[in-house]
Amino acid sequence: MRDVPLPASLSASQLMRLADDPDALARELARPMPRPPQRAAARRGTRFHAWVESRFEELTLPMLGPDELPGADEPVGIEDERDLAALKEAFTRTDYAHRTPFRVEAPFQLALAGRTIRGRIDAVYRDDGAGPDGGPAYEIVDWKTGRRQDADPLQLAVYRVAWAEQRGVPPEAVTATFLYVRTGRLVRPPDLPDRAALERLLLP
Repeated sequence: MRDVPLPASLSASQLMRLADDPDALARELARPMPRPPQRAAARRGTRFHAWVESRFEELTLPMLGPDELPGADEPVGIEDERDLAALKEAFTRTDYAHRTPFRVEAPFQLALAGRTIRGRIDAVYRDDGAGPDGGPAYEIVDWKTGRRQDADPLQLAVYRVAWAEQRGVPPEAVTATFLYVRTGRLVRPPDLPDRAALERLLLP
């Protein structure tokens, strides 16, 4: 395959594909395909994110449109309306449903190796005074609605570096969690890649 230059701006999902399967990303970049209409499962995925967002709508003004919400291009695996209702009920049983986040659907731009990585963080929780230097500590949480429980920790690594730099806090002040909504299982991957490791993914 011929070399395909990386664009100046990538989504967080594209960075993950670059790490997992660079040839597949190269094919995608070389011959971009029109985005297909949203499948029903994907629409239900965005509706789940919108529903969580609406619980804390005072934290996200203005409300995001369906195309801006996560869930459209992920394997959300929400089968039907009953399944969507069950996910909502499962979320209400988690501790996060009863905590007030500092931010939800928080956008970010992260400069890495001369390129810009863009994305949105599902939720961020803040604990004042709990950071390593006595400042605030933050927990990033990404909702996972599918049945598989094998999300890529690289996603959280990008979010962690981006949030730490956006808030001007050391990375040690930011933890990152996957919440598998169906089961309530929490996964906090240890030893997430730092900025230098992320930049190496983008270097020749």
